[in-house]
Amino acid sequence: MRFGLAVQNDFPPDRRPADLIGPMREQVAAAADAGLSSVWMLQHYLGNMPTLQPIPTLAAIAAEAGEMAVGTNMLILPLHHPVEVAELYSTLDHISGGRAIAGFGLGYRENEFESFGIPLDERVSRYEESVAVVRGLWSGAPVDFAGRHYTLKGQRISLPPVRPGGPPIWVGAGAHRTGARRAARLGDAWIIPPHVTPERLATVLGWYRAEIAAAGTRGDRDVVVRRELVLDHDPERAMAIGARARGNLTRAYSAFNAPDATASYRQLSDAQAAEDVAAHSYIFTTPAECVRRLKDLQELGVTYVILRMQWHDLPQEQVLATLALFRNEVLPHFPRHGG
Repeated sequence: MRFGLAVQNDFPPDRRPADLIGPMREQVAAAADAGLSSVWMLQHYLGNMPTLQPIPTLAAIAAEAGEMAVGTNMLILPLHHPVEVAELYSTLDHISGGRAIAGFGLGYRENEFESFGIPLDERVSRYEESVAVVRGLWSGAPVDFAGRHYTLKGQRISLPPVRPGGPPIWVGAGAHRTGARRAARLGDAWIIPPHVTPERLATVLGWYRAEIAAAGTRGDRDVVVRRELVLDHDPERAMAIGARARGNLTRAYSAFNAPDATASYRQLSDAQAAEDVAAHSYIFTTPAECVRRLKDLQELGVTYVILRMQWHDLPQEQVLATLALFRNEVLPHFPRHGG
């Protein structure tokens, strides 16, 4: 099992992101020193939290990332032209020494799609066409493509990626059959949201594996789950810290659409239900209990966990404390976590 760090790149409105670049670099360097495998950043536009866009920010911290992969969790693919996407990720692949990962999501906020002039009901078709165009360009061969939204006539990418065939595409999708089908058909891995309980995870991974088998595509893919993480030797304190900070973020996000219509996402807007989600799906606990929960995920077939350790106004000191406990008391139980 390998681990990545989701670095906070959206901030409370009273924070100046320029002042937070130093702490961000410090977190990434600490994660690299701890032996984590990757660093991740999200994307949003026009929200109520100032957000550093992920591609230039990942490029800026590539030196601190060292041997870690750098990935987007997620780029809102339907809002971008696939030619731009192919060139941007190829650039990031060169800057990072061939360690870029293209995490692509559908997006869900109506204000973003409306402001870009893209109908929300076109997001799936745009997503699927974009993946085809991007993969074609990353092959280095001339691309002929005639779709509903995009047309290329014998065009070749100007900057082929370092990695042959381009960065792996990790599909972000909800924990439902449609998400499993899309990830199996289009992606090199499926990034499953952090609110999904282990019981639900077992079900959706069954769907995912069945879809891969039905499609006849390669089955040796990473199974990726996101998890929220706060560690403390006092489990009650860990839960209190995590629930407060994650709850503040949830309330900020609730000004916009829910990412999907599944019950577990809808529960996050209700305080008691959100606490239940935290207890079952998030890892706000002791290092020993963290090891147990990660081992449970490993038993389900999860090979990669992306951990988010900071939300909204959670202080840098707390993030670094969690990272230190994870390095010293959790990672030794996963000796093959690197690489």
